[in-house]
Amino acid sequence: MPAVPKKIPKRHQNKPQVLQKTRIKKDDMVKVIAGRDKGKTGKVLDVDRVRGKVLVEGVSLVKRHTRPNPQRQIKGGIAERESQIDISNIMMLTSGGVATRVGYRTESSGAATRRVRIARKGGELLDRKG
Repeated sequence: MPAVPKKIPKRHQNKPQVLQKTRIKKDDMVKVIAGRDKGKTGKVLDVDRVRGKVLVEGVSLVKRHTRPNPQRQIKGGIAERESQIDISNIMMLTSGGVATRVGYRTESSGAATRRVRIARKGGELLDRKG
């Protein structure tokens, strides 16, 4: 479930939103390197560049208490779901499961040149061709 953007207070609405630069994308496999879930791995579900946070599958689980609402077919109870963690607390994983930093390399195929992500450890390509 993607994170719902919170309403920006009126006093901040005219400020430009600075997007944090990140080399992590949705559907990447990452490893948590700091925090209470250190060592866990999971797939990135959502990247929030305004706040600098990511949502990782099965990491930083919190309990959410919901009241039943029969009109909306919502069952009440305690549900567990992921909460966001800071981008600085995760590292990209290679296909072999090695945590690595992300670098870029330009590849030219014919007339088109494009930037691809590579692992700093080993130089493996991280972008899937699909």
